[in-house]
Amino acid sequence: MKEFTYERARDVGGAVALLDADPQARCLAGGTNLVDLMKAGVERPGQLVDVRALPLDRIEPTDDGGLRVGATVTNSDLAAHPQIRRHYPALAQAVLEGASGQLRNMATVGGNLLQRTRCAYFTDTALPCNKRSPGSGCPARTGEHHNHAILGASEHCVAVHPSDMGVALAAFDAVVTYETAEGAAELPLADFYLPVGETPHLETALPPGALITSVTLPPAPVAARSRYRKVRERASYAFAIGSAAAALDVSEGVVREVRLAFGAVASRPWRARVAERVLTGQPASGAAFAQAVDAELAAAEALPLNAYKVPLMRNLVLALLTELAEEAAR
Repeated sequence: MKEFTYERARDVGGAVALLDADPQARCLAGGTNLVDLMKAGVERPGQLVDVRALPLDRIEPTDDGGLRVGATVTNSDLAAHPQIRRHYPALAQAVLEGASGQLRNMATVGGNLLQRTRCAYFTDTALPCNKRSPGSGCPARTGEHHNHAILGASEHCVAVHPSDMGVALAAFDAVVTYETAEGAAELPLADFYLPVGETPHLETALPPGALITSVTLPPAPVAARSRYRKVRERASYAFAIGSAAAALDVSEGVVREVRLAFGAVASRPWRARVAERVLTGQPASGAAFAQAVDAELAAAEALPLNAYKVPLMRNLVLALLTELAEEAAR
């Protein structure tokens, strides 16, 4: 591991000043992903800025009826919060599905958004990887890629984003607030993650030296009837091979509003906006659900070993929407 300096930030301004002064500095909160990458030689920061003690660990209502979640709120506290469980149940479920209890106790909301792919080519510094070493190639395209992207990938990278939390946040139009030396700013989660394109090493739209301070969930009545479902290769803690967050509002048998986001199929949480447009205003029926999901998955570009993800996601989302529709009809 590369030698580094360690500073414990006492306030947000101090943390931002430290990050602004050193482009190679990284924030340390729970460290559940960063420290592993440092041990592997993937991340090589010259300085760690410990932000765990900053006053960013609260969940508070917003004036318009949403919720503001501080960046250092732990995953455990997020999943257990009564307002999250009541108004955004898919988010609580996603967090509980995302890691073991020990990891949830350490991992934070801000860190979860910034976690990096678990692609084996990325985490092994002896192998080429465009995300880790731009221009070196993407051996996953012709190598091991059974859990790689089927949507939004490019010839330069087919890795997937590992976050479960991010999938639910994408479905609910979350907004990320951050602080830089120039002041505070916001990024909708839809714009937070950059498309892969030719620059897979550029993962977020955060400016250099930015410190995430909170994530805001706008008021969304439809989110109260939502679920998160995850498919993995073993029953115990594991990363998804496919996941989905869904929320459904049905009135008199017709879909008034639907939210859909997919996980483990793209380099970022994938908001299924095509499916949402197709399904809104249609009967809450299996045929309509299938038509909407098929429209979304029509853009899939599978590789030989991950083509199974297309029917997997189709069946997963159909089952999820059917459950929500049946619940609404009771």
